[in-house]
Formats: sequence, C-alpha cells, structure tokens
Amino acid sequence: MGQRTVTQTPKTSMQQTADKIFNLPEHQETPAAWYGPDMAGRSDWIEHFAAAELDELAAAGAVLADPGVDLAALRAADHPLPQLAPRLKRIARDVQDGRGFVLLRGLPVERWGRLQAARAFMLLGAHLGNARPQNALGHVLGHVRDMGLHSVDPAVRIYQTSERQTFHTDSCDIVGLLCLQTARSGGQSALVSSITIFNELLKRRPDLAAQLFQPIATDRRGEVPPGEKPYFSIPVFNWWPDGANGQLSAIYQRQYIDSAMRFPDAPRLTVALTQALDLLDALTNDPALHFLMDLQPGDIQLVHNHTLLHDRTAFEDWPEPQRRRHLLRLWLSPPEARPLPNVYAQRYGSIEPGARGGVCLPTAPWNVPLDAL
Repeated sequence: MGQRTVTQTPKTSMQQTADKIFNLPEHQETPAAWYGPDMAGRSDWIEHFAAAELDELAAAGAVLADPGVDLAALRAADHPLPQLAPRLKRIARDVQDGRGFVLLRGLPVERWGRLQAARAFMLLGAHLGNARPQNALGHVLGHVRDMGLHSVDPAVRIYQTSERQTFHTDSCDIVGLLCLQTARSGGQSALVSSITIFNELLKRRPDLAAQLFQPIATDRRGEVPPGEKPYFSIPVFNWWPDGANGQLSAIYQRQYIDSAMRFPDAPRLTVALTQALDLLDALTNDPALHFLMDLQPGDIQLVHNHTLLHDRTAFEDWPEPQRRRHLLRLWLSPPEARPLPNVYAQRYGSIEPGARGGVCLPTAPWNVPLDAL
C-alpha cells in the first residue's frame, strides 16, 4: 500500500509559512476494515467450545489449583492443550491478522464456579500470549466491575466505574474479557474498526487525518513508571513498515487525552487537533460504523487493540453483591505480534513482541488476585 502527500493544517497563523508535509497512508484494504452493521449480520466471529475441549481444559486447569503453581507466570509449554491449542492458534491469527476480534462462547461458569473458570481463562490466555500487568498493583488478571468510583477523579480508570467508557484501546496487543455476571441493564460491549475510522477520515477530511499522526499527550492516571512523565505522547495513528507494505496501528483514549491537559508541561491541543479528535469520536459513535454485542456469562471476547477500538455502555447494576456485573480481563502480548514503532515504548515499556504492554511499575510483583472472586 502506498502513501500520498498532504499538507497539514497550520497550528497557528504564525506557522503558515512552515507547513509540514506528511506522507499519509492510502485507503486501507484489510480484513480489519469492516463496517459494524455488516459484522453484526455475520456469525463467523462466534466460536463455540466443543465438549471434548472443555473436558481437556478442565483437566489441565485442575493442575493450576496447586498452590505451588505461579498463575502470573503461566506458559503454554508447561500446560499443553493438544486438542484446543491448534484451534487457539487459528483464533489468534483471526484476531491479529483478520477481522480483529473473536467471541468464544460456552465456558461453563455456573457449573465450574468462578475460581475454576478464572484458572481456565488464565490457561487459555497463556496459549494466546504472555499476560501483562494491568495496574500499579501488578495484577495480571483484572476485575472489571463498578467499585463505586467516578472518572472525575484523575486517579480512577473508567473500567472501575459504571460509566460509559467511550471507544478506546487498552495498553496491550490483545485484550481478553471473560464474562462472569451481567448487569441489571446496560453494559453492552461495542466494537469499531480503527482502520475503517482512518479510511473515513481520509475520505472526508485528510487534513484532519494528518493531525492524528502527531504525538498527543495522554494521561497515565497516576500510574507513572520511574523517570517518566505523568503522561505519554504517542500519535493516535501510527504507520509502520512491514515488508513491502505497512501496517496502521491506533492507540486512543479521549478522556485521558483531555485530562492530560491538567499537566502544565503537556503539549496543548490545537484547534485543528481538537477538530480531528472530535471528528474521530463522531465516527466511532456512528451506528453505520460500530456494532454492539451482549456478552453472556461464559463468553470470552478477544480484541486486537491495534486495529479495533472498544467501548462499554453505561450500566445499572443489581443491588445484591453476588449478582453484580463482573468480568475478568487479560492483557496479552503474543510473541508473534506485529512490529510497532519505538514511540510505543513510552506506554508499553518495550516494543518487543511477547514482552511489551501493561502497566509496568516496580511497586509489586506480578500476581493474580483470585480473592476478589
């Protein structure tokens, strides 16, 4: 795929004689460039567990109940799944090189119980990539639920609330979610192709599309590695050579871009950049581009952060604690993941496939908090 040259909108009138020339990627034709209504009308992205695969997973998972097993350091080679592993490899290719997501349906959460289901989820994750820490506590298994917090607090991440998350990426190659319990109402999952978003920006406003290839400050929300700033500066869109062609990757969380403006040394959002972000948001929210799905208990959703944005609608929870919405989350780094530009190291800690992503702070050893189940 080639590139074409466009002139960026000048940041100020003082810079009109110093416009930058940027080689903007051309329209992207990839399996990840889809439209929501088309995808919603298909079912090839839903995979069902076979009974024999569940039996194999249950037997392998039983070994993980041994207190001597370090769940935070699981490796597929130590816990083989002869029947399921080949299928998981194909699924991993679909996620990373295909449409960008898969829904695995039918993990028997009620029959197995949450603890066994969590161990099985960790084992499945190990066959898809290496688990990465998701917060300053070193949790490689995350609990996505309403903790009674609010995103107006700059130390709070939105998954800890019942608020709508808005379309965003997580800080890893692949994010996996296992649904344990649904909310009383709301809490739907939404997906949109960031590749399609780019194509639409290119078609409608190539000048604004170019704005999104410049570094943008994004708030770390208090989880700051030693020696780093409280924000990272990575473009929303990143074009990186891959053989004779190239790959387009996205990283985005609008609320955290806006909250980064609380830092005096963070680069300010220009008028043109704000217009570009607003148009991007409008496109993500367009029903012609995204689609919604209802996750059921036992569903496992796998999403490729480099080619898709995901969202969760606001929800109302049940009053009973045991019935409240609860998902488990994995952040995964596959050894065969795509190459990324060096700028991603600001957020990912490294750009080495299999060893990148997450919130890497030396405050606690990596661990799996099963007591919250």
